[in-house]
Formats: sequence, C-alpha cells, structure tokens
Amino acid sequence: MSHITYVFCHGLNGWGQYDEQYLKNPYWGGASGDVAARWREQGLDAYAASVAPQGSAWDRACELYAQIAGTKTDYGKDFTGQPLIPSWDDDTRLVLIGHSFGGATIRLFGELLAHGSDEERAATPADDLSPLFTGGMAERIFAIVTLAAPTNGTVAYDMVRDPNFDTKHVKIPLKYKLWDRILKSHTKIKADDRDPRDWASHDMLLDNAQALNARIALLPHVYYLSVACDATKPAEDGTRTADPTLMDPLFVKTGTLMGRYRGTTKAGCVVDDAWHANDGLVNTLSARAPFGAPQKPFERGNIERGVWNVLPDLRADHGFFQGGFIRKQNPQSFFQYLLDALLSLE
Repeated sequence: MSHITYVFCHGLNGWGQYDEQYLKNPYWGGASGDVAARWREQGLDAYAASVAPQGSAWDRACELYAQIAGTKTDYGKDFTGQPLIPSWDDDTRLVLIGHSFGGATIRLFGELLAHGSDEERAATPADDLSPLFTGGMAERIFAIVTLAAPTNGTVAYDMVRDPNFDTKHVKIPLKYKLWDRILKSHTKIKADDRDPRDWASHDMLLDNAQALNARIALLPHVYYLSVACDATKPAEDGTRTADPTLMDPLFVKTGTLMGRYRGTTKAGCVVDDAWHANDGLVNTLSARAPFGAPQKPFERGNIERGVWNVLPDLRADHGFFQGGFIRKQNPQSFFQYLLDALLSLE
C-alpha cells in the first residue's frame, strides 16, 4: 500500500524547516501555529521544504528534489544524510502544497519527475545525470495544490517595467507607501553572478510564466487543486483598489496599483479589467489555473484527477497562508478543510 507524504513548498523570500527562522516563525501559519506540525499531530507525515528564496522555478525544483531524495544539486547544495522525508521510493506518494511561487516550483518539479529533461539528458553523461532528469517517477506524485500562486504570472512585475503605466494620479495614503518601502527593503534581490533567467522575478513576468506553463504537462493520475485570493474592492472609476480591512499594510500600495494596471505584453497577453482583482502580490485570475488547462469548480466528493479543481476565491490577502504579517491572520481552519479534502482522496 502506498504511503502519502505531504510536502509544503514556500514562496518567494520564504523559508522552511532547514532554516533557523522556521523555529521562531513557521512560514506555514505563523503566529497561529505551524501547519505542518499540526498535521503531524494528526498522524501524518508532513514537512516544510527550504528552497532558494529568490531562485528560479528550475533551481527551486532541483533543490526540492535534492532535499526529498537526500542528495545534492549540480550547483553545490548538498542534502546527503539529511533528507527532508524519511523514505523516498516507489511506494511514496507525494502531496505537494505550494504557496505563491512555490506553486510554480512544485508544478515544474512534478514535470521533471514525470518526464525528466531532454536538455539535461543531451548535455550530461549518463553516469553524472541526476535521476530527476531521467523522469519515469510520475507515480510518486499523488496531488499538487497551489495557494495564491502566480500560475500565469503577476502584473506586479510587468507593471513596474511598463513605461506607459502612469501612477502619478493614483492616490495612496503615505502610511502605505512607507510600509511598501519597508517590504521592498526586506525583499530586495541580492544580486550575484547568476544568469538573469535564474531569478524568480524572471519567471513571474506574464510572458515567461505562460512559457513555463507550456512545458508543464498535466498528469492524468494526479489530483490538482488550487485556490486564489482577492483582497480588493471596486473603485469609483471601475478599477479595483486594495481593501485595507483585508489586505496587509505591506501590500496595499502594490495591490492598488495592480488593480489599475492595463497593458499588453510583448507576447500579446492583454491585461484588462479581468486582471484587476488581486491579493496584493498575485492577480486572482492568474492563481486559479494555467490558461487553457482543463479546470472545473471544486466539488467536495467529486474531485477529479488530471484536471484543475478550483476552490472558490478566498477573501484574503497574499499573506493569509503565512498567518499574516503586520495584520495577523489565522489560516488554520482553511488548512484543516484542505486536509480533510485531501484525506478523502486516499
């Protein structure tokens, strides 16, 4: 009989159980309590991965594999002798839960487990090739769950690169501008000599996120679940603005600007009013499912394999699953609901 193991994968600038910070402030649940620990208290195997905080989906997927398998990445991260989970074989079935950019990470990880990488196989001697790139391990994945993930990208990155986006007339109270400045100071990219494409910020641009989607296949035997968040309200001009009763002060400026941005990407993706609802960092539309992928509304008791089962949008901001930041929140009831749904599938 297969054994189900739950693996949580954090988002941009996040942390997991390999990091000291996790002991003081668990990424999953924050002050409301460590979600993974609560699941373990219910007799489940649940673990919180620690992948590259600002790395690309590719680097993070490789690091996730190295942690789970207890091996090392080709760029030096070594988890030999300290695997994330106690066993990793064909009897293990993974439920992968990714918040924010963790969603892209686990989807690419699943693709590599299933199909490997033609590029890596062509460029690497067989003796040196990681099993991750050979594929053939699709059956080790049971479910993939994305929470507020920029599955189709987020305009938070596109809008700051668009010279035609005029923000001078957008009224944002000073206190939220100051909170935004604090957020950016703590999440600023620490530049190094890596390729520009090896940053999460590259993968979250709309065109790049959708190009990534094109290389990730839906696996017919896997359960896919997603939930998007919306913490905005209609503005007088028909756009949307951050709702300060729902959105953390750290996100109000970005959320308000996202609620007003319109434009067209180089690849022709049109950002119109459908994109305006957001959680402060990710567009609600983007987080539901990859564009063009099979999807259906989530139905408890009728969760299907090989299709995105999309839960109703949560009236919450991007930090909800982490227990909030300046504005504390308690996501425990949501995670219990999610767990009950997952347990019903076994």
